[in-house]
Amino acid sequence: MEQLSRASGPRATGGLSAREVQVLTLVAAGNSNRAIAAELFLSEKTVERHVSNILTKLGVGSRTAAAAYAFEHGIR
Repeated sequence: MEQLSRASGPRATGGLSAREVQVLTLVAAGNSNRAIAAELFLSEKTVERHVSNILTKLGVGSRTAAAAYAFEHGIR
């Protein structure tokens, strides 16, 4: 994962941390929490917390809506 995001600035990333952008990228690719945890060497509980924080920061109610946000804002 060389490039975290093609988007730039806090507005494009919804105020997400670099790690949250990594998690969002993997969520948008359709990965489960377990797969994300394995990819990023995190516990599933930590990924769960990151996903929860992402949903809150983006003001969306689902992983699907978060993935749509990622695609709309060029977060890949």
